[in-house]
Amino acid sequence: MSLTPTLNIDEELSLIPVSKSVLSSLLEAYNEDPESALVALPWLNSHLDIRTQLRDMLFDVESQADGDQLHFWSIIVGPKQEFAGLIGLGDELQLLHSNYNLGYWVRLGFRRQNIAIRCVDEILSWLKSRNEFFRIEITVHPHNQAGLATAQSICKKWQGELVDEFIGIEIGNRTVPHRIHIIDIKQE
Repeated sequence: MSLTPTLNIDEELSLIPVSKSVLSSLLEAYNEDPESALVALPWLNSHLDIRTQLRDMLFDVESQADGDQLHFWSIIVGPKQEFAGLIGLGDELQLLHSNYNLGYWVRLGFRRQNIAIRCVDEILSWLKSRNEFFRIEITVHPHNQAGLATAQSICKKWQGELVDEFIGIEIGNRTVPHRIHIIDIKQE
């Protein structure tokens, strides 16, 4: 079992375990670009109070922080320690033998800076340092070109692969086909 660690990527970029304290920053980020937030967090219901849903998610994640079933971080950037998004290893799995699904959402003003890829590299390196086997899923909507490109880049670096079949994911009472990428983190 492993607690979610703080991961310092470099002097400009850190991953801090998620806590309820980021709710106002998360809500502000949501309001900047609700459409991308709804793609990254497909369980959000835009017809219900977003603040309550985000608060409940943060509470759930923080309350499970002492286990090893999920790990979520706030992406923190620069000397002002700005909230730039969320990234995490969750337990919403599509395949039988997977350990985590990897998801991330980078705030509008911080996109196109390779933040997601740098964060993913740090998280996968942390998993690798644990000397256990982990299978990680990355699910992406097939029309999300930026998400597909990011997943392909991660798979190329970490010897992952694209599953041939589409996987149906329930979102808002509909089944939506997604592409799924698999990365195996092996013991050395």
